[in-house]
Amino acid sequence: MSSIAVPGALAPRRAWLTDLPVLLVAVVWGASYLAAKDITTARTVIAVLVLRFAIVLPVLVTAGWRSLRALTAAQWREAGVLGLILSGIFLLETYGVVHTSATNAGLIISLTMIFTPLAEAAVTGVRPSRAFLAAAGVSVLGVVLLTQGGGFTRPSPGDLLMLLAALARTVHVLAMSRIKSVQGADALSLTTVQLGAAVAVFAVLATGADATPWSTAAGFGAREWAGLLFLSAFCTLFAFFVQMWAVRRTSPSRVSLLLGTEPLWAAGAGIALGGERLGALGLMGGVLVLAGTAWGRRSAG
Repeated sequence: MSSIAVPGALAPRRAWLTDLPVLLVAVVWGASYLAAKDITTARTVIAVLVLRFAIVLPVLVTAGWRSLRALTAAQWREAGVLGLILSGIFLLETYGVVHTSATNAGLIISLTMIFTPLAEAAVTGVRPSRAFLAAAGVSVLGVVLLTQGGGFTRPSPGDLLMLLAALARTVHVLAMSRIKSVQGADALSLTTVQLGAAVAVFAVLATGADATPWSTAAGFGAREWAGLLFLSAFCTLFAFFVQMWAVRRTSPSRVSLLLGTEPLWAAGAGIALGGERLGALGLMGGVLVLAGTAWGRRSAG
């Protein structure tokens, strides 16, 4: 017997069947920081980014060819602008994770959930609630402690790059919500154009570089190829299609809540698989970041 899916009011069994793939997306995204760190060096960042997204782009173009042809010139242009911002996000994140721990990277990037409502409030002139401001303060304190796990020292370049990446993600979210021409665009075609623009940026940056995509790929062993395919197939293709599938079967807030567990999985992967250690201060900071972002998400909602 079939039933009508009501967002936010699914039967327990059906809700679980919808939640599980979304939770798996949060898991693979959390593990992506360690995977990127494992296969990338400061010298090969751009080459790895070209390879990662060039692999999935033909699949996205094939799947969304009809919707791509339906885009207007304005939608192509504005999606391309969003793609330029996206390329900056990936550059900051990938260079950042090379120069810090996967645990720090996953926890610091979660500040996007705090930065976005603050930036939106600044743009609209609507003052955030006191509870949200308190949550933001808890998160910032958590990041300070997290980056000082070995004693109070200057934050690493990677920590600062991840902080900039969180700010860039905020700019991207605000741009998507305020550029009218892309708001009615199909999600698949919009993502495809953005990734295409980002790959074009990476390809230009890779021109003449010591570590070209081809030489980097030729130097990969089985471990590096496995990591690259994990980033391409699971962290990009699988994640995108699951999100598109899930938001049609449950509420966006439920999807957001499940994806908000990403920093937990990033910390878990870094500690369990990467052998990373936080120390007492770092552990306290990680807990505060998670608590602050969860509190802030509820307050902003």
